[in-house]
Amino acid sequence: MTTTEVRGPQQIEDAAIDYVVERERAEGRDARDVRGQGVADVVSGDRHITVEACGTSSRGSGLWLECSRYIATKADPDRSWLYLVENVAQGDPAEFRLIRVGGSRLQELLEHARERRFWAVPVPDRMYDEAAGPD
Repeated sequence: MTTTEVRGPQQIEDAAIDYVVERERAEGRDARDVRGQGVADVVSGDRHITVEACGTSSRGSGLWLECSRYIATKADPDRSWLYLVENVAQGDPAEFRLIRVGGSRLQELLEHARERRFWAVPVPDRMYDEAAGPD
């Protein structure tokens, strides 16, 4: 089987979401992608899943949760899950690694969370290409 390397944050996120939906369905839950519709990436049965995708490994790294997701997870700990999907960039879902964190373990992580504030600055392709061009 030939796999194609997954490049760019959007492709990595899309591949991770598709993978989670497939895994949840394989376990008998009615999973669907709900990005942009609420406070989760995937709803699967009674689980509200935030998916964090990583091209390689997220070991030792912090995670950025949107404020709305942090608040929702704290408010509904029984239904909130964090799924870390690793090794996505290499492109073969058989080689992805899924780490599921829910319940008391997720709440313990959230107890150590620190609020950060930042501005998201978009970099359109045109601007990127112009800036990355020859000097």
